[in-house]
Amino acid sequence: MATDDTPARRRAIRILEDGHATVNDLVDRLSPRALSRTGLGGGDWSPKDLVGHLESWEEYAIEALDAWARGKGVPIDEELWSKGTSKVNVEAVARKAPRPASATRRHAERTHAELVGRLEAMTDAQWRAPGTPRGRKAAGARLGGILGGPKGDFRHAEAHLKELRAFVAEYGRD
Repeated sequence: MATDDTPARRRAIRILEDGHATVNDLVDRLSPRALSRTGLGGGDWSPKDLVGHLESWEEYAIEALDAWARGKGVPIDEELWSKGTSKVNVEAVARKAPRPASATRRHAERTHAELVGRLEAMTDAQWRAPGTPRGRKAAGARLGGILGGPKGDFRHAEAHLKELRAFVAEYGRD
């Protein structure tokens, strides 16, 4: 039931891990002060905000897995339908804004590890089947959409790399 565009479970995990590692490698090149400096992509976000933003979408994927285990639909769907992606993103970044950069990174690492562990624990049959009996899309495809970006399923981090690389080029340490 997975679409042709949805990678196999192991490949999806590799895509997530690669994106996560690339973001971490870039963020590691920033001083603590630069981590909280706004202006990423010419906007109001800092690299710390980006890390929190990426973590939020991984949290939404974990929430989807939890909801499916209870036979329920994906919670973020209602939020997206009622508020739209931009407002969901703004609210999530605002919720995490009070955290220091070091705490944001620790939280993001824990969330990422939990998500990857949960995906590794899934069977390929669970990946290919809908999350609930009433679902139409494969769980892998749904998760890929939650964690996706313009370049495809599970490629959310890649959507932000150009801006992050430019920021690091300007403010990074050697």
